[in-house]
Amino acid sequence: MFLNGTAMSGHSSHYVVEGSKFIGLYQTSPNYRFFSVRDEFPGLFEVDNDGSSIWGELYDMSTATLFDSLVPSEPKELQLGEIKLIDGQKVYAMKLVVNLLNLQDKIIDITEFGGWKKYEAFIKANQQIEQVLGLKELENN
Repeated sequence: MFLNGTAMSGHSSHYVVEGSKFIGLYQTSPNYRFFSVRDEFPGLFEVDNDGSSIWGELYDMSTATLFDSLVPSEPKELQLGEIKLIDGQKVYAMKLVVNLLNLQDKIIDITEFGGWKKYEAFIKANQQIEQVLGLKELENN
């Protein structure tokens, strides 16, 4: 199973895959776009053109962990499907289902970041921008 969001190691939902064997860091084939949905979770979307490789973690997990723990914990906008890794392997992953998106939600193309962890670092750095630039002090003057 290829994980690319909140179930990866160090993230809030990693507990749902406890006991699964971490195989390593992998990239998808360059046939995907990657989206942030409400800045809560990412969605992997297969495309024919203008795709990119996305980083994630590959796990060997039991069928019970996959279907009884991981899949039920995923957001409704994601669905279990098959993806292709850069080395040609076909594995399971959660994929974004466009017709389940609420278009009023904040949906951002984050493909250029190459993975969820880099996008999260970007968000964190920008949450501190007021402090870095001293904007709070300017506001008080």
